[in-house]
Amino acid sequence: MRKLSPTSLKVGAGRVAAAGGLLALTALLPWLTRTDPALTVLHARYGDAPTTPKQLAEVRDQLGLGDGPFTFLGQWLRGLAHGDLGTSWVTGADVGADVSAGFHVSVSLMAYAMVVAVLVAVAVCLPALRRGRAEPPNGVVAGVLAALPEFLLASVLATLFAVRLGWFPAQGWASPASAVLPALALGLPAGAVLGRLAQDALPTAFAEPWVRTARANGMPRSRIARHAVRRALPAVLPQAGLTMVGLTGAAAAVEAVFAIPGLGGTAVAAALDLDLPLLQGCLLALLALGVVAAVAVELVRRRLLGPALRAGALPGAAPVRAGGRAATYASLALAAALLTVLVWGLTRDPLQVELTARLAPPSGAHPFGTDALGRDVLARLGHGALRTLATAAAVCAACWIVGIALGLTRWAKGPAEVANALPAILAGLLVTGLFGAGQTGAAVAVAAVGWAPLAAHTAALAETERASGHVEAALAQGAGRPHILRRHVLPGVLGPVTRHAALRLAPTTLALASLSFLGLGTQPPTPEWGRLLMENLPYAERAPWAVLAPAAALACVGALVALAGRRPLQGRRAVFIGGSAEPRRRGSRRG
Repeated sequence: MRKLSPTSLKVGAGRVAAAGGLLALTALLPWLTRTDPALTVLHARYGDAPTTPKQLAEVRDQLGLGDGPFTFLGQWLRGLAHGDLGTSWVTGADVGADVSAGFHVSVSLMAYAMVVAVLVAVAVCLPALRRGRAEPPNGVVAGVLAALPEFLLASVLATLFAVRLGWFPAQGWASPASAVLPALALGLPAGAVLGRLAQDALPTAFAEPWVRTARANGMPRSRIARHAVRRALPAVLPQAGLTMVGLTGAAAAVEAVFAIPGLGGTAVAAALDLDLPLLQGCLLALLALGVVAAVAVELVRRRLLGPALRAGALPGAAPVRAGGRAATYASLALAAALLTVLVWGLTRDPLQVELTARLAPPSGAHPFGTDALGRDVLARLGHGALRTLATAAAVCAACWIVGIALGLTRWAKGPAEVANALPAILAGLLVTGLFGAGQTGAAVAVAAVGWAPLAAHTAALAETERASGHVEAALAQGAGRPHILRRHVLPGVLGPVTRHAALRLAPTTLALASLSFLGLGTQPPTPEWGRLLMENLPYAERAPWAVLAPAAALACVGALVALAGRRPLQGRRAVFIGGSAEPRRRGSRRG
């Protein structure tokens, strides 16, 4: 029997500790939010019917809440040991049956969405593979697709292809045709993110020394491209595993548009109703899926890296030359256009209500039209820019710091998998109980789950760098861990992870908006881009301008991030000459 390595033991211990902590926090949810679960359950069962103290006391006794949260958690764990997930507090149905049904639907939808995501990622990477050169890609298309809101895509696809053309079912989950539109809505942004990360890894692979040797020996370009894909995949595969879990548990908005009875919608409804047995059952299913996906991805990664990972013979991340002037000019022009629109909006009143001009089309008085309350869309777009982008940028920066710090350790994989499986709405409820509703609480909630993809990306890149030849040479010459980290590992990690964090600016904005829309974040009538989208989405067919304006602004931000990524951060690469561990810049003269 093969003995487990210390790293495997650390990862397993991290998974158990993080999963246990999450389940314990879930059991504390009513007490953290200072909400009476009995009252919430009665409202979920009977609507807004009047309640009496006697009814509340009876429900508390039925739910077993009189002895506190830890007694409830202990009872739930004892039932779990016997395969019993309990019964729903709201419906009285068996939790195991509900979770199993929702899990089957969500995993099926996730499989369809992953097919779409892989196809999109391949299409995004094809230009880089055809060039076969060590130059930064033009990731504008991927940046724009990654910035598109999933719920907006779902609504547009449902209106166009289901309602108007009648090509696919508009609602339900009855046949494979029912999965086409929701899979597209989920798979397009997810595939864009995976494709952009692969775009980032391919030029580094093409810059490695073996490519020059292969070309000198006459190896065909197609074969070189296949080997480059093999070298780039290990950095992207952990994101694919996290994406699988995210598409399963965080698809509540798309499931709601198409009335799909999936696990994501079930978990969100259980969290809002404080139906703890059903919520914990959903989280347990998501955690199990996360562990299975992580183990499978790790096996594939190690198969791709091969014996070179254990032998410390992997090539380090090679520098890639920055993009040309065209990308700089394009980014400056786009930034100037966006800034002009936003400044124009700042000169107008975002809170003035004109009921006689509700959903008015663009005109001289209202260049971008008005919303459902007659408020000027241009004004709300301009005034919401600073709040939206500043908050999202702060959250992305915090996730970047935490992701890199934890990703460089060897025990962060378990907590990252657990954080990725946690729906943002549940994190919002937990954080709101501690900090109260508001912009700060929403930002903390999104950051609490947003660091996981960056930590996984950092861990994958750092593992490859630590197994590279220049690190082995530095260790042989007595270099310490701080020197190895600063001069050898971080230069290959900072650039890709920084661009990854910037790529998540638009999704972070939408996550903050979803919490605000549920009353957990920024309160109305404060203008915010994500809130503009969600408030005006029901009127998209009648007044598309109210939705297109913030969507176009997010797409512009995504394009700017992609154009800025064409000038990657490059660190210093240590080159060892004649036994000297003195680092030099690539391209300098040999002494």
